[in-house]
Amino acid sequence: MTRVLLLGGTGDALRIARQLGAEHVYSLAGLGKVPDDLSCEVRVGGFGGSEGMARYIEDERIDLVIDATHPYAAQISANAAQASRAARVPCWALRREGWQPQTGDDWRMVDDWAELTAALASFRRPLFTLGREPLAHLDDIPPQQFWTIRCLDPYEGNAHARILAARGPFTLEDERALFSAEAFDVVVSKNSGGSATEAKLEVARERGLPVVMLRRPELPAVDREFADVTGLLEALQVLG
Repeated sequence: MTRVLLLGGTGDALRIARQLGAEHVYSLAGLGKVPDDLSCEVRVGGFGGSEGMARYIEDERIDLVIDATHPYAAQISANAAQASRAARVPCWALRREGWQPQTGDDWRMVDDWAELTAALASFRRPLFTLGREPLAHLDDIPPQQFWTIRCLDPYEGNAHARILAARGPFTLEDERALFSAEAFDVVVSKNSGGSATEAKLEVARERGLPVVMLRRPELPAVDREFADVTGLLEALQVLG
């Protein structure tokens, strides 16, 4: 029987975890809600880098590592690939496709926080959908701007920022209502792909709003890549 270490934290990873039996391990970094309804073991916390993960793989007799982390979790993905090689076990990765700009989209591509803030200089009411990263910059908000930051967990804002604690999927109707109520003039997003948070892009398109899009990081090569959960689960069934 193949013993799997599943690195998760995404909705897709949770779908995979729900199909795993008691002999497998679902690993979470510790951010967000920890599921309590799984048959597999749930592990919360870091490994101590790639070396710590390799020791864990060996100590726990893991036969296969599956990286189903967020497309922007580049360090975890790098650690998973390196640890798997060191422990001499295969590493699979779920690498869902990113979104592609459609007719009517105005995407402004950036590579890092400095480029992002420069791209926002002329706007007043951005909606940030980057997760927790903008929370570290609340004291740096320009006086002419008011930020709305949507992330998983509650957090205290300030006179220039409102924090929305919310978890997708987000419906098109709800996104339309939010955009109308808050009068955003730009959207800031990662190119996460998938359908859970795509509605914001459609609303931005409808309203003629630009999207400042953070490019995806480069991820390491692994033994097998899968574009969707279904294909990965079918491959797991073959392993037994």
